Amino acid sequence: MTQLSVNINKIATLRNARGGDVPNLLQFAKDIEIFGAQGITVHPRPDERHIRYQDVLDLKTVLTTEFNIEGNPINKFIDLVLKTQPEQVTLVPDAIDAITSNAGWDTITHKDFLKEVITEFKRNKIRTSIFVDPNTKMVKNAHATGADRIELYTEEYAKRYAMGDKNAVEIYADCARIAAEMGLGVNAGHDLSLENIGYFKEKVPGLLEVSIGHALITEALYLGLETTIKKYLKFLKE
Repeated sequence: MTQLSVNINKIATLRNARGGDVPNLLQFAKDIEIFGAQGITVHPRPDERHIRYQDVLDLKTVLTTEFNIEGNPINKFIDLVLKTQPEQVTLVPDAIDAITSNAGWDTITHKDFLKEVITEFKRNKIRTSIFVDPNTKMVKNAHATGADRIELYTEEYAKRYAMGDKNAVEIYADCARIAAEMGLGVNAGHDLSLENIGYFKEKVPGLLEVSIGHALITEALYLGLETTIKKYLKFLKE
C-alpha cells in the first residue's frame, strides 16, 4: 500500500490568521493519525507564515507515525531537522518568497551541494528524499546525490489530468521505473487530489508515499476530515 502523509501547513495558516491556538495544530495532527494516515508532513519556511519552527519541535513530541519535514536546506532548516530527527527529510529548492513549491532540483547543477547536505542527514540516520521534476535525466542523476528517495513533482500531471489528458501520467511512470532501477524509492506530491490520485497510483509503479495537503484539507471542508482520509486510503490501497 502507498503510504499517505498529510501536509498540515494549511491548518497552521488558518490558526495564524486569527492568532491564538485554534485550530490546535498538535491535536489536528494526532486526529489525522487516528483516522489512519501513515504520516505527517510539514514545510516550514523562513518567514514562518504557516508552520513555525517551534511547531516542528512540538509535533515531534506527539506524533506516532512517520514525520516528514520538507524545505530548502538553508542552515536554519538543516539545524531544525538535525534537532528534530524526523524519519524523513525532503529537500525542496524553494525561493524564500515562493507561495508554494514550483520546481524540482537540477540534480546535475546542484549535485555537490545536495550530496553534502544528504551526507549529513544520513549520518544522523534520517532518510532523505529530493523533490524532482518528472524529468528522466534529473531522476537518473538524483542517484549520484546519495538520496534514498525522490519525490516526483506532480503539478503538471494534475493540470493535464483535469483537462482529460490521462497520458500525462506516462512520464511519471517512466521516472518511477528508472528510479527503481537505480535503487531509489519513489514518493510524489503537489496538487494530488481525490479526483486524480487513483489513476496516478494505478499507473505509477512502486509508489511508496504521497504527501497531500492543500487538496485534502479543502476536500475535508466538504466531506469531513475522517471521511476524506479514508477515501484517500482506499485509493492508495487499491
